[in-house]
Amino acid sequence: MTRASRNTLVLAGLTLALAGCGYNQGDRAVSGGLIGAGTGAVIGTVTGIGPAGGAIIGGAVGAVGGAATSPHDVNLGRPVWRQPD
Repeated sequence: MTRASRNTLVLAGLTLALAGCGYNQGDRAVSGGLIGAGTGAVIGTVTGIGPAGGAIIGGAVGAVGGAATSPHDVNLGRPVWRQPD
């Protein structure tokens, strides 16, 4: 396994572990994408992929992971944009 493949798998695992704010599929996809993009940018900077490439990969994996998981599996609470006034 190449270093880039291993890094991508690590990024995917971290993103899936973090994707989970919100109760409906759309909120979970958005929050997972945002968390994944941030995590991917940091990991991309460290691994040599670059922050933009890492953010793109992480955002995509996070959005898919957020949409694919259930609030019963991972639940980080209500997203910031859905907080009560």
